[in-house]
Amino acid sequence: MKPVDREILRLAVPAFLALVAEPLFLLSDAAIVGHLGTPELAGLGVAAVVLQTVVGLCVFLAYGTTASVARHLGAGDLRAALAQGVDGVWLAVLIGSIATVAGILLTPTLVGAFDTGAEVADHAETYLALAFLGTTPLLVMLATTGVLRGLQDTRTPLLVAVVGNGLNIVLNVVLVYGLDLGIAGSAIGSVVAQVLSAAWLVAVVVRAAREHDAPLTPDVAGIRSAAHAAVALVVRTLALRACLLVGTYAVTRAGTQGSDVTIATHQIAITLWSFLAFALDAIAIAAQALTGRALGSGDVDSTRRLTRRMVQWGWGSGIVAGLALAAVSPFIGALFTTDPEVRSLLVPVLLVAALGQPLAGVVFVLDGVLIGAGDGTYLAWAGLVVLAAYAPAALWAATLPHGLVAVWVAMTFVFMGARGLLLTRRARGEKWMVTGATLAR
Repeated sequence: MKPVDREILRLAVPAFLALVAEPLFLLSDAAIVGHLGTPELAGLGVAAVVLQTVVGLCVFLAYGTTASVARHLGAGDLRAALAQGVDGVWLAVLIGSIATVAGILLTPTLVGAFDTGAEVADHAETYLALAFLGTTPLLVMLATTGVLRGLQDTRTPLLVAVVGNGLNIVLNVVLVYGLDLGIAGSAIGSVVAQVLSAAWLVAVVVRAAREHDAPLTPDVAGIRSAAHAAVALVVRTLALRACLLVGTYAVTRAGTQGSDVTIATHQIAITLWSFLAFALDAIAIAAQALTGRALGSGDVDSTRRLTRRMVQWGWGSGIVAGLALAAVSPFIGALFTTDPEVRSLLVPVLLVAALGQPLAGVVFVLDGVLIGAGDGTYLAWAGLVVLAAYAPAALWAATLPHGLVAVWVAMTFVFMGARGLLLTRRARGEKWMVTGATLAR
């Protein structure tokens, strides 16, 4: 095996396992709540979209921190790397506190925007109001994971993810069925698991900071700098999350005008798609860390070689993911629901999603490369272009026969296709390859 492949696998394999474990929080919730009934599952679907949007907007806490810490590591300044990472953790606490209060107060409004039936809305509000209590721990987990990835450590986040997810499943079963708390028990169990996982990761980062004499107290200038650097990534993420929200909104207008069956089917499909996205993102995590380190050390040639090789890995992993999804599409619905209509409708949706997995593998890799390079401004503009292309396509698809499947065709080929075109074009140039310990702005 080539040295570059060993380096990629050293980071990507633990990252893959950790990223697969992360969406299992929602997969396990969906499996447990789905057996309460279709309205409960549909309610979880609405709440999950809101939560994933809020947390997803803050993914820069992981991505930006990984890139900046890796650059300092490549430049040989470990103390500065940890100091920048600690600033990111404090930023996570600040943003998480604001998001928690705002989210709880706005829960009825957020759920009402989806215009579902009263029963589905009631379940969604119950879950969401409780789940918002886990916002700060989730954001702290993002920031601390980013620090460790930047330090080329993907094994610790894996261990925390596995233990945290196992605890989440146990708590969900006990609270939902053992104590008969229903969908509220699922939210409570997830929050408790998130708090304990965040505490574990913080302890690891604090220990490393103390070993290298990095400051642990809040540094206003450092936090402000981290927030400023994150603006472009926030715009990029906001645009991509808006695409997923538009898709969910289109689904509520598809077929039988927002029936529980249509929404529940979409929830299972988007959960599985997110599961595979996290799995394929493992190479992208390696790309962020390795690209940041290579550019931090000034090694442009190595950066180019790494990019070419990681794109090949992206294609291969996407093909494997697509074949696997197609193979299980007739059977996997039984894990989430007993409703025969949902299970039947799920099959064609998953087959469409399977076709797009090879492209998704390349898209995620190139996204990781450019994030690792600090090319946030381009990614922000690219995200806005993708949104402009996908939104009308999804809304139009919802008006067609078999609207849910049509929306997924638009998501697979317009949303992911536009991203692939724009990212490939950028990666072939050289403007993103800026060297040195400081990220390009």
